[in-house]
Amino acid sequence: MTIKPRPTPNPNSLKFEVSGATLLDEGLLAFHSAREADADPLGAALFALRGVETLLIVPSFVTVTKHPASDWDVLAEGVERVIRDHIG
Repeated sequence: MTIKPRPTPNPNSLKFEVSGATLLDEGLLAFHSAREADADPLGAALFALRGVETLLIVPSFVTVTKHPASDWDVLAEGVERVIRDHIG
């Protein structure tokens, strides 16, 4: 499994593409707060990272939008770790 962060038009959002595994069987999940993601294991774990503002989860990638003051250099490592742990 590989995880590749990709830029988006929004500098506060990164798309984390996952190859070799799926995050969902189908469809999408969109969360705008930790409270909304509370019942979803991946969403809750990602919101536990400081700076995460919103999530879009589909079978092959996660788009994370961060707080503007948060640093991608720190946050991206945490996002990749959470995704790896989730997939197992």
